[in-house]
Amino acid sequence: MGVGYEKELDVSGRILVLGAAGRFGYAAAEAFRDAKWTVASLVRPGAAPRAPAGTEVIELDAHDHAAVSAAARGADVVLHALNPTLTRWSRQALPLAYSAITAAETAGATLMFPGNLYNYGSPLPPVIDEKTPMQPSSRKGKLRVAIEERMAEAAERGVRIIILRSGDFFGGGHGSWLDLVITNEIRRNRLGYPGLLDEMHEWAYLPDVATAMVRLAAMRGQLTQLETFGFPGHAVTGREFTTAIARATSRKLAVKPMGWWLIHALRPIVPLCRELSEIAYLWDQPHRIDGSKLKAKIGDVPHTRFDIAVARALAELYGAG
Repeated sequence: MGVGYEKELDVSGRILVLGAAGRFGYAAAEAFRDAKWTVASLVRPGAAPRAPAGTEVIELDAHDHAAVSAAARGADVVLHALNPTLTRWSRQALPLAYSAITAAETAGATLMFPGNLYNYGSPLPPVIDEKTPMQPSSRKGKLRVAIEERMAEAAERGVRIIILRSGDFFGGGHGSWLDLVITNEIRRNRLGYPGLLDEMHEWAYLPDVATAMVRLAAMRGQLTQLETFGFPGHAVTGREFTTAIARATSRKLAVKPMGWWLIHALRPIVPLCRELSEIAYLWDQPHRIDGSKLKAKIGDVPHTRFDIAVARALAELYGAG
């Protein structure tokens, strides 16, 4: 980094994190706070105790567009980390995106958004980059594409938009495939895995993604009105992932496949099974994200070595022992 380079960047400022009590929002709020940004954490009423320490906590209903826009006054960046549960996605995803877009537009702020791979349907492209056509095959994928289309429209109106797309998160505590499926029986020396053990799946260590967000925010003034970046996390097979868990825990662990047949069978009557069933293809079709564009923009991409990332994620879930 050359002399005077940092002076060309907006290395700090004020950010409003929408959904700061959620896994991604919490990690991002902490990362921006640690990078000396002034962080306002917007959480739902009653969730203030779950907000990151050292941030300004704002409790309000994110569906109230006017209230969210008022909270965004003075913000340089608005981070849209609102993520409804799978069974509420069809009803809440777009209204919450409109709330985030309106807030950023009203404040004259940059809007940042963590994209995912739902936009790409089955058959899943083996390598995904910013030019890969989006052909969603699930309802959630179509909604994700619709959200990004609304953001593109906002960019045409003058809002700066930054989308950072990654694979499935792990790390940052509870609420991911790692604890809900893979290690939920680890006390019995058993692991489950949602996909084929020898197929590659794209994972993202959450603290690394949050750090990349901070770096992109710092150089927002150098970006075009709408920028999308792929985050190259850890593209590993299920066997590599479960082996890393065994090493980190020093245990001999039996691995069994997740029971997708039951989820598919219950799809007509159980809402959660319906939502999971339509994204099952992500687990049996090999894929990875090409992060060349991100590296060209920010330099070395934050990348915690895989075995260390797995060990840290497990320590957060179950303690160092």
